[in-house]
Amino acid sequence: MSKILVIDDDVDMCLLLKRFLSKNGYEVTLAHNGKKALEELENAEPNLVLCDFRLEDIDGKELLIKIKERYPRTPVIIVTGYSDIKVAVDVMKLGAYDYVTKPLFPDEILLSIKSALQKSATKQENVATVIMPEDDSKNSTKSKTITSGQYIFSDSPEFKNILKQIDLVSPTNYSILIYGESGSGKEAIAQEIHKRSKRKDMPFVAIDCGALSKELAGSELFGHEKGSFTGALNQKIGNFEIANGGTIFLDEVANLSYDVQVALLRVVQERKMRRIGGNKDIDLDVRIIIASNERLLDAAKKGKFREDLYHRFNEFSIEVPPLRERKYDMMIFAKHFLKLTNDELSKNIKGFSPEVEAIFKTYVWPGNLRELKNVVKRATLLCDTEYIMPTVLPFEITNFTKLQFGEVSEEATSNLQVRQADPAPPVATYSAPVLPEPVFTKQLEINEHSLKGASIDAEYEMIVEALRKANYNKSKAAKILNVDRKTLYNKMKQYKQFNSDL
Repeated sequence: MSKILVIDDDVDMCLLLKRFLSKNGYEVTLAHNGKKALEELENAEPNLVLCDFRLEDIDGKELLIKIKERYPRTPVIIVTGYSDIKVAVDVMKLGAYDYVTKPLFPDEILLSIKSALQKSATKQENVATVIMPEDDSKNSTKSKTITSGQYIFSDSPEFKNILKQIDLVSPTNYSILIYGESGSGKEAIAQEIHKRSKRKDMPFVAIDCGALSKELAGSELFGHEKGSFTGALNQKIGNFEIANGGTIFLDEVANLSYDVQVALLRVVQERKMRRIGGNKDIDLDVRIIIASNERLLDAAKKGKFREDLYHRFNEFSIEVPPLRERKYDMMIFAKHFLKLTNDELSKNIKGFSPEVEAIFKTYVWPGNLRELKNVVKRATLLCDTEYIMPTVLPFEITNFTKLQFGEVSEEATSNLQVRQADPAPPVATYSAPVLPEPVFTKQLEINEHSLKGASIDAEYEMIVEALRKANYNKSKAAKILNVDRKTLYNKMKQYKQFNSDL
C-alpha cells in the first residue's frame, strides 16, 4: 500500500483528502504545517507528498525545496487555490511532479497521484548503457559506466551512435521521435536530450499518454477554463503551458484519441494552443519529444494515428534497442540493480554465478529493464549464498524455451509455487539448468545423408530462428515463416512426438 503525506493548514481539507484517498487504497498521514510535515517525512517515509502551496509557517516553494533536498526521489504534487502560470512554472522547475488548483476534482487528483507513483516506481528502470569492446588479453568484457542524473550510461562503441545522435540533435529545436519497447529507456534518452539542450534550465515535463483517459487527456495537455465543461469549477493550466520554454515528453503518444491528436497537430504546426473552453491563443515555445513502442506510420495506416501528425513529429528519430539485443550490456544492468537491492535490503550479495549470467544472456526479456530489475530484486531477496544461483530465478526464465515448446511436464509446473517459495540451497555437485538451446536431447537415428532427416533438421532450425526473431510470439513467427498459426502449432507438436519416441 502506497503512503501519502497530505500537508495543508485547512483541517477540513486534510480530513476530506484522507477519507477519499483511504477509500482508494492509500495509507494517508496528515500534517498541518511545514515543521510537522518534515517530521512526518522522516518518520513515515511516504511514497508521495500532496502539499498545499500556502501554509501558515512556510511558503510552498521553500517547503518544496527542503523536501527535494532531503528526499529527491519522493514525488511532490503542489495544491493551490490560485491559478498562476508563473507559480506553476516555478514549482515545476523546483522539482514538483504536478501542480493542481482548488477545488480538487476526484478523477483529476487520483490520476495525478497514480501517474506520479508509477513514474517514481520506474525511474530506476529507465536507464541506458553501452559497453567497451572485449579485452582479448583478459578474455572478458570490460565496462565503464557514467552516471547522468538517475540514469546510467557507459563508454562503448555500441551506444556511441545514439550518443552522437543526441549531441547532434540536442542544440536544435527539432521534434524527436524515439522508438523502443516498453522499459527500454526511452525517457532516459529524452531527459539527456533536454539536459544537453539550450532549454536545460527550463521545465522538462513527461506525460504518459497511456495513463490519460479520453475525457481528461485534453485538459491535462492543454488545460481548461472555468465552466468549460461540467465539473470545471476552476481554471486549469495544462502541461504544454507549464513546459513553455522547455521540453515536453509524450510517451506512448499513439494512445491519444483522435480529437486530442487534432489539437496536437495545431500545436505542432502553429506553435499556439487554446485551453479547453478558451477563446484566446497562447503562444508556445516548447520542444516536443515523443516516444512509441509501435511504428507510428503503421499505426497511421491502421487508422490509429494521424499520418500528417506523424510527418510533423518525424523530423528526427532515434531507435533504442531492446535488452535482448544488448547481450553484453545485460550484466551491467543486472549488477546495477543488484547494488540498489543490496542497499535496500541491507544484504551483501557479491554477484551472479556463471550459470545465471548465461541464462540472463539467453533469455529474451520481453519486459526489458523493468523485468530484469524485478528478477534481480526477487533473486536477491531469496538468495542466502554469496552469489545468485539459478535456483532462485523464476521457473519461467530457467525453462523458457521448454515452456514455449510445451516440454515441461504438468507435475513440474504444479510444483512451481513450492519451489519458488522454498528454493533448495546450491550444493557442490550442482549442474547448470537446461538453457534455451535446441530442444532435442538426442540425435535422430538417421543416416546423415537421409533427405527426411535433413528436412526435419532444417525445418526445426527455421522455426526456432523465427521464434527468436518474433520474441517467441507464435503469430508473428508464423507470418515470418509464411504459414498459418495452426500449421506452426502442428509442426511444434510433431517435434514433441519425435522427441518422446527416441
